This record gives sequence, structure tokens and C-alpha cells, in this order.
Amino acid sequence: MKNISIKRVYEAPSKEDGYRLLVDRLWPRGVSKEKAKLDEWCKELGPSDKLRQWFNHQPERFPEFEKRYRVELSGLKNELKRINEIAKKEKLTILYGAKNTEMNQAVVILKILNRMK
Repeated sequence: MKNISIKRVYEAPSKEDGYRLLVDRLWPRGVSKEKAKLDEWCKELGPSDKLRQWFNHQPERFPEFEKRYRVELSGLKNELKRINEIAKKEKLTILYGAKNTEMNQAVVILKILNRMK
């Protein structure tokens, strides 16, 4: 059974996080690699620069962002399968840097992983 959650990388790490996976293409400002305590930084799962800049964290654009981002992720099926396998074996926390906790790439990735078998 998968146990996956999402969390801002700016929040303090905890033992309950399990495997900590950052899915931002750019390193989050003001967070040291030591403080982040990552198990993995998977840059390629982050939205492309073009998509990220178009979205610009505008809530009204999130539905279209999600559609476009899913298209980008469709080319990374093997990577998503690999991450899904991690989640089957241990607790997985997907980390992101965005301020909006409900409209970001980690939310989209979580939906995809939760639908995978």
C-alpha cells in the first residue's frame, strides 16, 4: 500500500516524512541542502521553465497548468513508475517550494501516483 504525502520544502523535516523527494526544477531559495535533508532531487519531474513561467502561480490558470503538466509528465512514465515503487516500499513525501499548498506540481504528481497500481 502506498503512503504518499506532499509538503513544502520550507517546513521542517520529520522522521515521519520517510523518503524525501524534491520535485522542483529550480533549487528553492533560502534552503540549504543540509537543511532540506533530501533523499533525492528529481529536477526532471518539475514543470518546464516555459510552463512554470506561464502559470506564474495564478490560481485561475491551475486547471490548464495541470493539463499541460500532465502532458509533460507523460514523457516521464518510467520515472513516475520508479517513484511509485519507492512509495510501495516506504513512506514518500513529495516536496515543493511553491507558496500555494493546493495548486502546485506536487499536487498533480500525487494524483498521478495515487492512481497508479
